[in-house]
Amino acid sequence: MDTNTANAPDSRAGERPAKTPVPEGHVTVTVDGVEVVAPKGELVIRTAERIGIAIPRFCDHPLLAPVGACRQCLVEVEMGGRPMPKPQASCTQEVADGMVVKTQISSPVAEKAQRSNLEFLLLNHPLDCPVCDKGGECPLQNQVLANGAAESRLLDAKRTFTKPIAISTQVLLDRERCVLCQRCTRFSDQIAGDRFIDLIERGSSQQIGISPDQPFQSYFSGNTIQICPVGALTSAAYRFRSRPFDLVSTPGTCEHCASGCSLRVDHRRGQVMRRMAAANPDVNEEWNCDKGRFGFTYVAAPDRLTRPLARNDAGELVEVSWTAAMAAAAEGLSKARDRGGVGVLTGGRLTVTDAYAYAKFARLALRTNDIDFRTRAGSAEEDAFLAHHVAGVGPDGGGVSYADVERAATVVLVGLEPEEESPILFLRLRKAFRRSRTSVFAVAAVASRGLGKVGGTLVPAAPGDEPRVVQELTDPGGALAGRVAGDTVVLVGERAADVPGLLSAVSELVQRTGSRVAWVPRRAGDRGAVDAGALGALLPGGRPVADDAARAEVENLWRASLPTEPGRTTAQILAAAHHGVLGGLLIGGVSIDDLPDPEAARDAIAAAGFVVSLELRHTAVTALADVVFPVAASVEKSGGYLDWEGRLGSFDATVAGKGMLDDGRILDTLGVEMDVDLYTQTPRAAAGELRRLGSRAGSAPAPLGSPSRTGSPAGLRLATWRTAIDGGALLDGEPHLAGTARPDLARLSAATADRLGLADGAEITVRGGRGAVTLPLAVSEMVDDVVWLPGRPGGLPLAGVLGAQHGDPVEISVPAPSPRSQGRTT
Repeated sequence: MDTNTANAPDSRAGERPAKTPVPEGHVTVTVDGVEVVAPKGELVIRTAERIGIAIPRFCDHPLLAPVGACRQCLVEVEMGGRPMPKPQASCTQEVADGMVVKTQISSPVAEKAQRSNLEFLLLNHPLDCPVCDKGGECPLQNQVLANGAAESRLLDAKRTFTKPIAISTQVLLDRERCVLCQRCTRFSDQIAGDRFIDLIERGSSQQIGISPDQPFQSYFSGNTIQICPVGALTSAAYRFRSRPFDLVSTPGTCEHCASGCSLRVDHRRGQVMRRMAAANPDVNEEWNCDKGRFGFTYVAAPDRLTRPLARNDAGELVEVSWTAAMAAAAEGLSKARDRGGVGVLTGGRLTVTDAYAYAKFARLALRTNDIDFRTRAGSAEEDAFLAHHVAGVGPDGGGVSYADVERAATVVLVGLEPEEESPILFLRLRKAFRRSRTSVFAVAAVASRGLGKVGGTLVPAAPGDEPRVVQELTDPGGALAGRVAGDTVVLVGERAADVPGLLSAVSELVQRTGSRVAWVPRRAGDRGAVDAGALGALLPGGRPVADDAARAEVENLWRASLPTEPGRTTAQILAAAHHGVLGGLLIGGVSIDDLPDPEAARDAIAAAGFVVSLELRHTAVTALADVVFPVAASVEKSGGYLDWEGRLGSFDATVAGKGMLDDGRILDTLGVEMDVDLYTQTPRAAAGELRRLGSRAGSAPAPLGSPSRTGSPAGLRLATWRTAIDGGALLDGEPHLAGTARPDLARLSAATADRLGLADGAEITVRGGRGAVTLPLAVSEMVDDVVWLPGRPGGLPLAGVLGAQHGDPVEISVPAPSPRSQGRTT
């Protein structure tokens, strides 16, 4: 070491270290003595959070616009060395360069302001923590215990109200607990777009209320319960059922639709008590819909299957052992396979690994490609669309994501009603609309209420005429002329497959304009079923069955040869069973009511030589089956769902099953009985094999054909879709969801109603080829000469009642005067 250098005086001694330059668009703020660089416009409360300082609050929520209503987050603020004249609400105060903030940690002024505010809030707030559902997880309770006064100075009686008020069938309001933070009203207005709940009265009488003629009928009402900081809003289904500290919480993923919401499942003694939205910024943020929040009681339904069933010599379904059921099913399926083959129909409740087990069982044990997850009429056009645009595509591989939808300049909806079919996707569209970033266009026959809440524009298209309308979107004078480009997202619903040529038109639009496309199915398991190969034309990973090289990749991993001919669609499988072409059916989680023609489907299943059903509950399918296996519900097993993006939402078992097994394990054991090893005995094993297969995303050609430009025939046509809460198989045991369900209405345009001499509110009868539906009329913005009906009026399948589907001709008549009966079907 150079001693001269070591002993030399440091020329930099006494100099202040150079400051790190502040990035453009940022400012320097000091919070409790800590200097912080913060983006301009950031709220003080967020800046403090980033450095680990928690400022108490009630009204503040990161996903809601600031309001400064509760005054609990008061802090001392200095600017230019001068303190502001009074404490400021940190949830509304934006940071500024040179600002000095002192929270309750370093400022006696802020600490006293917060403590005094707590005392003010408790003047009328009841001390009913032992019976309040929020007790044990209540921010007000926690803050009072930590920082509040030990004694009250109030001498007068506290204000009381009649309690509780049912503001809907699932949300109850205890008004005396409310601290007027306005979280519930702001969520309903800003996030959901449902202004059914608001502040009423003034001064000391101010309270939360609803309009007498407008009940709190929102698909997202349960979120107000979760974000209420004081237990003023409680759940009718959960009220007084458990204490928070008695519950065990497990992460979960919602099984009801393809939104892929993350959940927190709270359970006690093997029973699910409630479900809450879990924070997942990439998917559902901190929200979920009422269907996912409350629709879990089917797990404990009295008609739940718990033991295998098989037909005895007298033809009766009786309980048998698992061993006997496996032997009977293996024998029957083997004979049916040799007698003409077995068709496999899978439902929307299946996890990705369960769907993979069905796909593998069909090819190896049954030696067939006759497998289809769709409860609708499939086509080669749809197969090609799924192979080219959907299979193997995910957010990490260039697929459309929630964030892409939020950032898009233009979103085009085709065959999709997001609020009804993917509620969390709807919330993202509304968020994008509120930020004035996104224009939404819907190619549809009806301007729905949800379209209005995202500021959307209806591109009128009569049923059957959608392909032509999509082709003309970018023509000169078209709705999207000069607008569609790379920052445009086209969201296609599964209903688009019901219109010949529509998927071809969408594919052509995407290729011509450079926009991006995503497929949004209605059910949770459908997106994963595509990747898992539960489709007659596609093997796992989106590999076309007819592609020799793609098929060889699967054969090498499975170590077996595979059938080479693409399989039948659902409709073709049922028709083949009805005519005795197929020897049997394997059905997993399919509701007859969901099929295009429920009556014909019931006849086909009854005519099948041998039927095996894997099901949660007794259904019309199990009543016709020869062997029935009870399967585990989503909370009773491990697995995962692919959401519409292609993002996997994994989950572990929440509660122990009562003798039921997951579909993959049942099929694996059944395969052993038929001398085939599937290696799907656990979800982990099946997932590992599916990962090794990988995908051939977009490898299939996209010869979708030329879009039809014929338009729809003349006459009154039917338009329809299923609403979110419609009495489906997983919801019929939850009475509280009735408050969320939309009323059944028939819709006509003003011109059509006027031509038919019908007034808004009149009761009309819509008649199809088989029956009729009688509903009140709502005159709406929609295409002329079209009548819209809900997909399940009165909880019954429209196709089964009417004998008509989207685009079919129907007739309208006015029934004879009689006592009004909403939703009457004949």
